[in-house]
Amino acid sequence: MRASKEASIPNLFKRNGLLILASLALAHSALADESQKIPFNEYVNNIKIEAKAKGIDAAVVDSAFSNVEFLQRSVKSDKAQPEFKLTLDTYIPRAVPDWKIEQARDAYKKHYHLLHQIGKEYGVQPRFIVALWGIETNFGKLTGRHNVISSLTTMAYDGRREALFKKQLFAALTILQEGHIKQDDFIGSWAGAMGQVQFMPTSYLKYAVDYDGDGKKDIWNNYADVFASAANYLKTEGWDYDETWGRQVLLPDDFDSQLAGFKQQKTLQQWQDLGVRRFDGSALPKVDINASVVIPDDASGRVYLAYNNYQVLMHWNRSYYFATAVSYLSERINHPRINAPTE
Repeated sequence: MRASKEASIPNLFKRNGLLILASLALAHSALADESQKIPFNEYVNNIKIEAKAKGIDAAVVDSAFSNVEFLQRSVKSDKAQPEFKLTLDTYIPRAVPDWKIEQARDAYKKHYHLLHQIGKEYGVQPRFIVALWGIETNFGKLTGRHNVISSLTTMAYDGRREALFKKQLFAALTILQEGHIKQDDFIGSWAGAMGQVQFMPTSYLKYAVDYDGDGKKDIWNNYADVFASAANYLKTEGWDYDETWGRQVLLPDDFDSQLAGFKQQKTLQQWQDLGVRRFDGSALPKVDINASVVIPDDASGRVYLAYNNYQVLMHWNRSYYFATAVSYLSERINHPRINAPTE
């Protein structure tokens, strides 16, 4: 029997009351956690002791933290959520506007010989190096304005991912100790990503390259080190020079969505047999290569056959949108093809 309107009112108040109490309890818990947190200066002192115990030179530690500060804007940026949902159709024009394509092609021409030397040595097509450079920092123009030590200490102190950011912080101190960058120039993003390729400190220690042999892995100012470091990352993560990234495709109306995702790999011929076609509706290439169907939004949006190199781009940044933006820009750099400049 349906309850009367009057009978449902007390239940409504009861449910709302429980929600209010639950919200108050969560707020109280959060305040309690904040009240139990040690002061920032004390936290910094503990970090310094731990860093020295890990073998970081005392003079490096003391100097690195001499002007450290809590960056509330880093915490705010970390907690910020997009105000609306993007789709690839709205994201790609923003991430890869026409002016960025023009700048990418100009940069490719300007550094043509260096890029091709590095590309040949590491087995990475130069257009992907330039595309990563463009998407990450607008060709080195937007590398961040925050002190790396302050950013990482702030994020560690915030507490939500303390272990992660402490690991990055100790790696950053190692970079200073090895003399790759002066402390005053040790600048990056609000989260501690650094240089023209936006490596986190642990990635820097693993992938950064001193390509010109000057004793420094300078991903902030040295184009040779920037390009070689990006190429070294891709090659180390499994890049295949003989392949591209993938292609946009059309799916048949009866496509089984459970076949999408990187866990499902098939040859192009197998996808062809399942009704997958090029974006223009023609048959897939007759090439012996494995691929996965990637559907970043939904079946009504853009769909891709992604090759191994697309997955490597996802190692760099675990975002379909990022990998697609880099791939798209690489295509626009390559068409029409840019020939070697004449001396």
